[in-house]
Amino acid sequence: MTALRTRFTEMFGLRHPIALAPMGGSAGGALAAAVSRGGGLGLLGAADGDPAWLAREVPLLTSEIGDRPWGVGLLTWAVDAPAVSRALAYGPHAVMLSFGDPTPFVPLVRAAGAALILQVTDVGEARRAASLGADLIVAQGTEAGGHGAAHGRSTLPFVPLVVDLVAPVPVLAAGGIADGRGLAASLALGAAGALIGTRFQATTESLIDPALAQALIAGRGEETERNRILDIARGSAWPARYTARTLAHPYLERWRDHEDALAADRSVLAAYQEDVRRGAIPPLPPWAGEAVDLITDLPSAADLVPALAAQAEEALARISTPAHPAGRTRAVG
Repeated sequence: MTALRTRFTEMFGLRHPIALAPMGGSAGGALAAAVSRGGGLGLLGAADGDPAWLAREVPLLTSEIGDRPWGVGLLTWAVDAPAVSRALAYGPHAVMLSFGDPTPFVPLVRAAGAALILQVTDVGEARRAASLGADLIVAQGTEAGGHGAAHGRSTLPFVPLVVDLVAPVPVLAAGGIADGRGLAASLALGAAGALIGTRFQATTESLIDPALAQALIAGRGEETERNRILDIARGSAWPARYTARTLAHPYLERWRDHEDALAADRSVLAAYQEDVRRGAIPPLPPWAGEAVDLITDLPSAADLVPALAAQAEEALARISTPAHPAGRTRAVG
């Protein structure tokens, strides 16, 4: 087997060009640690930078990985400067900012010496990320699970567009990548690696409820849909421009095509919370991307990372002509 060496792996000294999507409610310390131990980049899903959450999850990560690189992902619309500073105080190698204008927080990340990773969902965001001097840009297509642009573009055309637009800044592909073939496709599109979410939710280290993990294994891509209904019903402050892709949910069936009525009904939040309390619905929405069909098991993320890389190498080897000599490192991305 050859090694997949890219600008992303060189930037962080990684064995494999794979990063964990910093998913709120899923990517805690144990999962991020497992990804880093497996040779990828573990990113904590710190969301709004809650201090109690960071105090609990960061030690779970750092105690397991030695000097391996790791990072923190924050929701740009949900944080302020003190929250970013709190996350930086733990010494992450990278900070990823997603969904919103990261401009106010760039100097803080720079001053701390952490790599700046900016996720983008459209061309305007990509241009801004490049102008802000991002060290790494994540191009997210609409196939992604969880939140993304309501009117974005699919991964296949979006990634190479961003790669060309922001060159020479390296780009990670995100959205609809759940096996090694998706990683190989990302590299073929010019990306330096892949940021993977849904596949890592279905691992032994994920924070999600076990029932949701089983739902991912049983789920199908055609069952997913992008909407705002669950954000409105649970009283989430997510900006309207970012909808969320999830599996089926009772509140989707009840309120589909009636978002205005849902938003106007003040009794729904209490009903939603009561349904969570009595176990009628899961504590968090069932975030899932379109590649959920490819998830058939519940492995350790530490084993999954090299397995995905091996699948990608095999996929690339099948299409490479002539075949590369065994053992030679092949540079891509």
